[in-house]
Amino acid sequence: MKLGQGLLMAKLDQNRSKLHPEQTLAAAVTDGSGDTVMVAGKPRHVMNYLQDFLFTPQQARTPVKVLSGGERARLLLAKLFATPSNFLVLDEPTNDLDLETLDLLEEVIADYPGTALLVSHDRDFLDRVATGIVLAEGDGRFTEYAGGYADMLAQRGEAAPVGPDVRKAAKAPQEKRARVSAPKMNFADAHALKTLPGQIAAAELQMAELERQLSDPGLYARDPARFAKLSAELADIRARKDGDEERWLALEMEREALERQD
Repeated sequence: MKLGQGLLMAKLDQNRSKLHPEQTLAAAVTDGSGDTVMVAGKPRHVMNYLQDFLFTPQQARTPVKVLSGGERARLLLAKLFATPSNFLVLDEPTNDLDLETLDLLEEVIADYPGTALLVSHDRDFLDRVATGIVLAEGDGRFTEYAGGYADMLAQRGEAAPVGPDVRKAAKAPQEKRARVSAPKMNFADAHALKTLPGQIAAAELQMAELERQLSDPGLYARDPARFAKLSAELADIRARKDGDEERWLALEMEREALERQD
C-alpha cells in the first residue's frame, strides 16, 4: 500500500479513549485550543458546530462524564469531523448507535468532501451512503463494484437473502435517489426546528422566576453578590432565548421555502 502526498487520515475512536470525562464537550472537540474549529477548511464557532450534532449550548459547557452512550457517540463524530482530514476510516461505525445518531452519521458522511472508507456489516447503511463496494472474494482477491450493497448483488447476479435488514436495503437506493432529487432541510436543522420551541418555552419560565427574585426591592441591599449573579444569569438566558428565536424563525422560513420547491 502506498500513501499519497498530502494524505490526511482520520479514524473513528471506537474505544472512546480520547474522551476525557472531566473535559467539557467544547474542549473535547477543540482539544482545549479555543472556541473555533476548522470544518471542511472553514472556521466554525464550537458552540454552533456542536448544534449540528444535536447538542445545546448549555450541554457544550458540561463535562463528558454526564453524557449517555448515544451522546458520546455523537460527540465522537463531532470530534472526528472537526479533525483536518481528506480520508476517513470508519470500522463498524453503526455499532451501538441510536436511530437519531445513525441518521446524523449518514448525513455527515454524505456531506464529507474527502474519501470515506467504511467497514460495515450493516447492509442498509451501506446502501444509503456507499458509492462503491470492495468485496473480499477470498484467496487475497478483492473486487470493486459501483453503488451500494444491493447494487453489488445485482452486478453479481445474486438474489438478496431474505430478512428484514435486506428488505430495507433493497429499498434504500430508491430512497437515496429520492433524497438527492428532492431538496430538504439537513438533519441538524430539522431537529432544531422541532426542539427549539421547547427550549424557548423553558427559557421563558427560567426568566420569569429570575425576574420574580430580582423584583425583591431589598435584595440588592441585603445580598449584592446574589443580585449580580441573578442579573447575569437572566441576561445570559435572555440572550440565548433571543438567539434561539432568531434561529427558529430562519429555519421556519427555510422549511417553507423548501416546501415550495417540492
